[in-house]
Amino acid sequence: MRKGEPLPWIVSDSLWERIEPLLPKVQRRTRHPGRKRLDDRKALCGILFVLYTAIPWEFLPQELGFGSGMTCWRRLRDWHQAGVWNRLHQLLLAELHAAGRLDWSKAVIDSSHVRALKGGPKTGPSPVDRAKPGSKHHVIAEGHGIPLALSLTGGNRNDGTQLMPLIKAIPPVRGRRGRPRKRPACLYADRGYDHDLYRRQVWHVGIRPHIARRGTPHGSGLGIHRWVIERTIALLHWFRRLRIRWEIRDDIHEAFMTLAAAIICWRRLVR
Repeated sequence: MRKGEPLPWIVSDSLWERIEPLLPKVQRRTRHPGRKRLDDRKALCGILFVLYTAIPWEFLPQELGFGSGMTCWRRLRDWHQAGVWNRLHQLLLAELHAAGRLDWSKAVIDSSHVRALKGGPKTGPSPVDRAKPGSKHHVIAEGHGIPLALSLTGGNRNDGTQLMPLIKAIPPVRGRRGRPRKRPACLYADRGYDHDLYRRQVWHVGIRPHIARRGTPHGSGLGIHRWVIERTIALLHWFRRLRIRWEIRDDIHEAFMTLAAAIICWRRLVR
C-alpha cells in the first residue's frame, strides 16, 4: 500500500453505491426490537479487514468500529446465501465490458493449491503437500487476467474436472448493445487439462481449445498467454485470508473467493 492511499478495507463511496442496492433489506422488529443493527457498511469494512489481514474473527479489533467478528461473519454468510457477491461480480464485469476493458479473444484457466488446516467439505489429501488436507482454487480469466468465474474443490481433484463447470459458470456479461457476452473465442490451458475428451467438450460450446500436451517439451509458446492467469491467482492470494483455508465451511471460503474476485474487478475498473 502506497503512502497516502486509503486503507483497502475502507469501503469508498463509489463502491458502496454499487453494493448497497444489492444487499437484502432487513426490517427491524417494532415489538421488542432489541439492540440496533450494525450498519451494513461498517460490517462490510469488517469483512474486508478479515479478508485482507487473515485475522481470526474473534480478534477483530473493536476500536475499528466494525462490530464484533461474529456479526461480520453472519453478514458474510447471509449476503453470500443471498447471492450478493455473485451479483456484485457480474455488475462490475458489465461495467468493465461497457468500458471495453474485457478481452474476449481468449481466456485462460488454471488452479492453485492451498492448505486447509481445519479440514471440512471440499478438501482432500494434497498430492503436492505430503497428503495433508488441502483445497484447490480454480480460476478462469479473460485475456487481461480479470477473473470471470471461480470454483473450490478438494486438493486431490484433477484440474480437468473443473474445465467445463468453470466455462459454464461464466455469467452472461452485459454492458453493450446486443446479446450478453458469455464465451471467449479460445481457451488456453496447461498440461493438467490435456485430454481429447476435454478438447471435444470445449469445441462443442464454440470455443477453440489451446491445451498443452503431455510428453512434449516445454516451450510450446502457450506461456505467453498463460502467464495472465498466474498473475490473477497471485492477486487472489494477495488477500491473506485466501492463502490458507481457515474455514471449515466451504461456503464461507467461497464467499471470500467471490468477494476477492469482485474487488479485483473493481480495482481494474477504477485504475
